[in-house]
Amino acid sequence: MESGSRSMHRLTAIIIWPILFLFLSHAAHCFYLPGVAPEDFQKGDPLKVKVNKLTSIKTQLPYSYYSLPFCPPEKIVDSAENLGEVLRGDRIENSPYVFKMREPHMCTILCRITLDAKTAKQFKEKIDDEYRVNMILDNLPLVVPIRRLDQDSSTVYQLGYHVGLKGQYSGSKEEKYFIHNHLAFTVRYHRDPQTDSARIVGFEVKPYSIKHEYEGKWNEKSRLTTCDPHNKRTVVNSNTPQEVEAKKEIIFTYDVEYQESDVKWASRWDAYLLMNDDQIHWFSIVNSLMIVLFLSGMVAMIMLRTLYRDISRYNELETQEEAQEETGWKLVHGDVFRPPSNSDLLCVYVGTGVQFLGMVLVTMIFAVFGFLSPSNRGGLMTAMLLLWVFMGIFAGYASARLYKMFKGAEWKKLAFRTACMFPGIVFAIFFVLNAIIWGQKSSGAVPFGTMFALVLMWFGISVPLVFVGGYVGFKKPAIEDPVKTNKIPRQIPEQAWYMNPTFSILIGGILPFGAVFIELFFILTSIWLNQFYYIFGFLFLVFIILLITCAEITIVLCYFQLCSEDYQWWWRSYLTSGSSALYLFLYATFYFFTKLEITKLVSGLLYFGYMLIASYAFFVLTGTIGFYACFWFTRLIYSSVKID
Repeated sequence: MESGSRSMHRLTAIIIWPILFLFLSHAAHCFYLPGVAPEDFQKGDPLKVKVNKLTSIKTQLPYSYYSLPFCPPEKIVDSAENLGEVLRGDRIENSPYVFKMREPHMCTILCRITLDAKTAKQFKEKIDDEYRVNMILDNLPLVVPIRRLDQDSSTVYQLGYHVGLKGQYSGSKEEKYFIHNHLAFTVRYHRDPQTDSARIVGFEVKPYSIKHEYEGKWNEKSRLTTCDPHNKRTVVNSNTPQEVEAKKEIIFTYDVEYQESDVKWASRWDAYLLMNDDQIHWFSIVNSLMIVLFLSGMVAMIMLRTLYRDISRYNELETQEEAQEETGWKLVHGDVFRPPSNSDLLCVYVGTGVQFLGMVLVTMIFAVFGFLSPSNRGGLMTAMLLLWVFMGIFAGYASARLYKMFKGAEWKKLAFRTACMFPGIVFAIFFVLNAIIWGQKSSGAVPFGTMFALVLMWFGISVPLVFVGGYVGFKKPAIEDPVKTNKIPRQIPEQAWYMNPTFSILIGGILPFGAVFIELFFILTSIWLNQFYYIFGFLFLVFIILLITCAEITIVLCYFQLCSEDYQWWWRSYLTSGSSALYLFLYATFYFFTKLEITKLVSGLLYFGYMLIASYAFFVLTGTIGFYACFWFTRLIYSSVKID
């Protein structure tokens, strides 16, 4: 056994450490630690304003900025994007906006276009669906400050500005479309008095719709009468808005204002991350955790006292007659470790759950320490994909160890199923959803090259690692059962209605779901309502509570099951805590109909498709936690009693 353990550690070191070294060295350049890599600008230095995707919470379909006829630069250049950014639909490109540090511009003309029927229709569709334009300056996203009327001097920030708006002229009932063609930018900076250099700490905009006018015929030297820097005339309202209609002329303009700020560079993200009223958030999480901890304490106390009494009573039995009269979980000792039906499939799901658990734990640790802050767009998703691939070795090891305990012999076949089953199902759903997005010509569609890279990571790294883990796990000595298994299965007596497998499984999923559903609301809001989520410390705490709750509720129900002389606990332990995924999907459905304004069929399919993937992953994760808790529990109690 010692030689097998040494070989396991040696193989793990050979494979994992070089990969981790490469990953961490890459992270040193790519990951953003708040307060580490500022950029200093002197007065007059050019600032690169980049445009990102157009987003809408009504359609959930991102589009590239230049899919609309906005003013383009001389040459459109794509910025390098990581894997996570591509999967998120980010398309970062250069823009024609010219900013120079601490040099204000007033009413700079960007370009003039004349709409035809096609472009007018495109703008109207995007305004109808409430699309927002996203921009980036020095890695800060563009926000629109909005004063809240219910609180004094309270400002919230909306990510991106709307392409336009719908409205009516006074005295008219006809609804018109208006475009935001004048942008008043505000760049906030923190100045170093010693070097006179400055760091950007804020990027805000106020969009206006203004029908620009000028004298004579249009040429490059034309001056606007509605917005003229020479006469100090600026746009301060949208009283004469710019309509979106075919054959209408639109002139795009912008102002740039620079404001010194006391906010230091290390704290510049605070305003973005505290966009919501978080008092309800904190109160709800603490309340949820207190309830779950209280229930967990009660469960643990009952279990410990009851088990201690049972074990003491069983061990005090002196005669065979007394043993035969006894009922309860000791009676099924000869069948409790009998391999279940479809044991191969159980091994596959347990191995996949271990892989998922490892990925989630390491990702959370990275996030808690600030490696995956929102400023590193796509970093979270990239890290999760890489960690999933690398955790394949633990998936193979866990499934092979369990498989050998069930007297299995074809470990290669099992390793292949472990490596391909869960990712294959997820990839199939993702491929269908991606085809739907591609049909909508959205930038959210994953390009063929990225798809190929994902498949290459899967079969080039993950599958071999699963096989390595499977080989090492199968070579180790089989786990020995604490009691012998009878050759003839014991008949299971008729069960009470409340011990019906379906009923007990559904009941078992309620408590784990209750541990996370408050946090789930904020996670869904950040994903589907285009908001930041960065309270990873509390998320990690909730995750630990989820682990404890899944383990305890599954142990309790497993104990009741064994006391009813039903020894078929293997699959039920997995499904008991795994059923919380059903409640997660039902809650996602409730959230869809109560919080979102999605009306299009395609967007609805995307939502439910992605939530199905999330629920399936949650099922695998929680099911594995419940299974291992019961596995440990049954081995503990049956090794604690004297079996004649």
